[in-house]
Amino acid sequence: MKIRIGTAGWAIPAEVRGRFPVTGGGLERYAARLGAVEINTTFYRRHRPTTFARWAAATPRDFRFSVKAPREITHLRKLENCDDLLAELASDLESLGDRLGPILVQTPPSLLFNDARTAVFLDAFRARFETPVVIEPRHPSWFTEAADRLLADHGAARVAADPEPAPGAGLPGGDGCVYFRLHGSPAMYRSAHGRDRLEIIRDMVLAWGTRDRDLWVIFDNTALGEAVGDALALAQMTDGA
Repeated sequence: MKIRIGTAGWAIPAEVRGRFPVTGGGLERYAARLGAVEINTTFYRRHRPTTFARWAAATPRDFRFSVKAPREITHLRKLENCDDLLAELASDLESLGDRLGPILVQTPPSLLFNDARTAVFLDAFRARFETPVVIEPRHPSWFTEAADRLLADHGAARVAADPEPAPGAGLPGGDGCVYFRLHGSPAMYRSAHGRDRLEIIRDMVLAWGTRDRDLWVIFDNTALGEAVGDALALAQMTDGA
């Protein structure tokens, strides 16, 4: 079992800067203390392969990047007719090499679960990628046994989100890796989790551990810089797990 803990982006707030090396670029310093990061900027724009290559070169061999799928896939095309966009993304991400982890597919809150559409999309994804795919749905229709079974049958995982946007969304689903995405509570994207909450998160993460799949924990409470401190604290709590 490998627990990969990181944040959405690799900005290091001033409050915790002393816990990172003082030399090197921002990503290099971040990767010296945390083993994973989620790239969110790919949701908004396409990056050059040379950019991904530079990021890969700045990290240790065991470091991994998860990558958020472009919004054109999730919010504009709504998972339909995406072969060309998946091909572009796969081509761009080749430069990450073995540093590439899961692709995060966050669907809009209005997108209902549709079994045929989801199956076609996942088949198209698998034709382009060997890396795991993790869906973060936000409409209640995704949190059913039928939806979970379809994801599992296609080797796709479902995010465990905190706070949960619908009943059942706080637990992992599907198959493949296990991916916790923690947005901050009570104020999403802003609040720190606090020691007591982090202990609950630690126990929940460890309960989902198996030897044959990685566990990812990404803190997305970045608006006030709380994510890095939470990630460091959780990493210390799970050291040796």
